[in-house]
Amino acid sequence: ELRATEFIFTGLFTLEYALRLLAAKRPLKYALSFYGVVDLLSILPTFVEVLLPGAASLRVVRMLRLLRVFRVLKLVGFLREAQILKDALWASRRKIVVFLSAVLVLVTLLGTLVYIVEDAEAGFTSIPTSIYWAIVTLTTVGYGDIAPQTVLGQMLASLMMILGYAIIAVPTGIVGAELAKTYPVDAKIQSSQESSSDGDDEDTT
Repeated sequence: ELRATEFIFTGLFTLEYALRLLAAKRPLKYALSFYGVVDLLSILPTFVEVLLPGAASLRVVRMLRLLRVFRVLKLVGFLREAQILKDALWASRRKIVVFLSAVLVLVTLLGTLVYIVEDAEAGFTSIPTSIYWAIVTLTTVGYGDIAPQTVLGQMLASLMMILGYAIIAVPTGIVGAELAKTYPVDAKIQSSQESSSDGDDEDTT
């Protein structure tokens, strides 16, 4: 039953891929585009198994089966909200870069401070190792493989944990602000289009 479903969906995706190639003004350009490659990768594993029945157990074919996950990416092209989110991320790219740069400087400074405060016996054998600990602590992951032993080191760790919660919320606020700027404009355009279409309908009646 699952095998039959697989062939049905592969047939539908193959038909869509063929129709897109026929409808495109420049078929080669579409075939080499991102979504063209996604379309091809989504149907390729099934055809390999059909054309080479004995190759189903090969490692290469089993790896090709993982390419079926690219079918999920095809849904993105049909989501209007995905375009809004992409525009918001692109509009806030400079703020995000500045934010990430500030976080990088912060973990470097705090990691260096902890390296000075703590001993090598606690696991802080080098500045890169201390920076790794600072990143793990600031992001509230907390693997626990390295932990400060001194009171001052524990105070720095507590400060970083508190800062971590605030820092995690910053990118969300940046992108959310851009979405708030983009979505009302988009909603106004849609509302004006709907009102104009209603006016045209009234004129025709």
